[in-house]
Amino acid sequence: MSGAVLKILLVIYLLIPSLLFAENEPIILGMSAAFKGPTRGLGIELYRGAMAYFEYINNNGGINGRKILIQAYDDGYNPIPAIKNTIKLMEEDNVFALFNYVGTPTVTRVLPILKSNSDRHFYLFFPFTGAMPHRKPPYDEFVFNLRASYEQETGGLVENFIKIGRKKIGIFYQADAYGRSGWDGVRKTLAKYNGKIVAEATYKRGAKYSDSFVKQVQILKNAGVDAIISVGAYAACAAFIRDARNMDWDVPIANVSFVGSEFMINLLLDEEKKTGRVYTKNLINSQVVPSYEDTSLPAVRQYRELMDRYNPMPPEDLMEKDYKVLRYSFVSFEGFLNAKVMVEILKKMGSEIKRENIKNAVETLKNIDIGIDERISFSKKKHQALDRVYYTTYKNGKFVPIRDWSEWKK
Repeated sequence: MSGAVLKILLVIYLLIPSLLFAENEPIILGMSAAFKGPTRGLGIELYRGAMAYFEYINNNGGINGRKILIQAYDDGYNPIPAIKNTIKLMEEDNVFALFNYVGTPTVTRVLPILKSNSDRHFYLFFPFTGAMPHRKPPYDEFVFNLRASYEQETGGLVENFIKIGRKKIGIFYQADAYGRSGWDGVRKTLAKYNGKIVAEATYKRGAKYSDSFVKQVQILKNAGVDAIISVGAYAACAAFIRDARNMDWDVPIANVSFVGSEFMINLLLDEEKKTGRVYTKNLINSQVVPSYEDTSLPAVRQYRELMDRYNPMPPEDLMEKDYKVLRYSFVSFEGFLNAKVMVEILKKMGSEIKRENIKNAVETLKNIDIGIDERISFSKKKHQALDRVYYTTYKNGKFVPIRDWSEWKK
C-alpha cells in the first residue's frame, strides 16, 4: 500500500469520530419567554407542550438520530431581557432556530436583530403572539406563524357582538404594542360597520391580580358600553373582571387567546371561593387552536396522552417554586402543535438540516395533516399557516365551544 493511500486512510480514520458526532448533535431551538413573574404561566406551559412532543420524537429515534432540545431563557415578558437572550442564543448558543417566543412587546424588539443577521439565516418560528409587525414587511420574511392574528381574533369578536345587537363596544387593553395591536383590530372592524370604539381603558404591562382596576371599569361603565373586548395578560384581565362584577356590572367580557384562559379562570374561581360571588359568567374567549377537550381530533388525543406520559418541566432555575402546572391548557396545546409542525419541517430537510436550508423547506411545506382538521401549508407569500379562530365560554367547570351567541343577545 502506497504512502499516499495510507495518508488518506489515516485522515478518514481521524475524521470518523467528528462526523459521527456531528450527525448525533442535538438540534437546538432557542426560546425566550416569561418563565417568572405575572405572565410566567404562558412561557412555562408553551414550553411544556412543545417538549411533550419533542420527548416523544426523541424517544423514537429523533430526526435522523438527532434529538430536539429547547435552550430556554426567561425574559419576564420584558423587551430588554428578550433582546439580550436573543443575542446570546444566536452568538453563544448558535441555535438552529428561534422558537416559541412569547409576547408582542418582546417579539417586536427582536425583529430588527433577525433582519440585521439575515445573512446567517436565523428565523423565528411560531411566536405566541398575533400581532402584525412580524406579519408584514420588512420583518415577515424572517418569521413563520402557526396561529391566526389578533386582527382576526378581535375582528371576529366584534362581528359576533354586532350580530347580536351589542354595537357599543369598549376595549380594555395593555398599554404597549400588544394592546395596540388588538385595539387596531377592533377599530378596523368597527369601521367596516360605520362604528367606533365607544370607550377605552388601559393598564401598564406587568400589572398584578392584586392591583385595583376600579378606575378602568368605571370609565367603560360610565360610557354605557354593552360589550368589552380585553387585550391583556391573565392577571390584569382577571382583576378587571373581578372589579367589574364587584360593581354589579355583568356586561359580556371577551378576551383574546394570549390571555391564557385557564390561568385567568383559576384566579376568578379562587375569588369565588373567597367571596361567594360569581365571576365566571358572561365571559368569552377567542382561541387560535381547537379545544383540548375535543377528543374527536387525533392531535388532541395524542397531546393528552403525551402530556400525561412525559409531564415535561422547564429547567429548575427557570421555575419559581410556587408555580402549579396545568395538566392541559390551550397554551400547552398550542406549544404541542408548534412542535409538531417544527418536526415536519425538520423531516422535510432530510439529511441537510442546515440553517441556510430552512426557508426553502418551510415555504414548500404543503397540506400537512397535524390532526386538527386543518391542513398546514406555507409559501413565499404566506408565512401564517392557520386563519381559523375558535370561540369558547366557561360552563360547567370547563371551556366549551360557543355554538350560539344568542344567549348574549341584547
